[in-house]
Amino acid sequence: MRNSKGNGISILLIGLGILVLLGIFGPLLGWLFSLLIPVLMVALGYYGIRRGNTLIGWIILGIGVIWLMGKLSWLIGPIFGIILIIYGVSRLKNGRPRY
Repeated sequence: MRNSKGNGISILLIGLGILVLLGIFGPLLGWLFSLLIPVLMVALGYYGIRRGNTLIGWIILGIGVIWLMGKLSWLIGPIFGIILIIYGVSRLKNGRPRY
């Protein structure tokens, strides 16, 4: 019988290799999988903070959030514009400006 202690690392490396290949060769799936790593970093950072390893958790969470914002910048800009328009219209409807 073979010893199966090292199978976890092997499976992880195979999974990461598949993600890399899908990111390069699959334009539609690559975009979806390119969001997977930042989301996993955010989740891992949050998990680290909850478990008590706050310094590393905050670092990983911060890198994941910045990376995710970079990936979703095409969506964040228009949403911010819509929020500004709605806020401006609501201020005009009230009649007098609030300072």
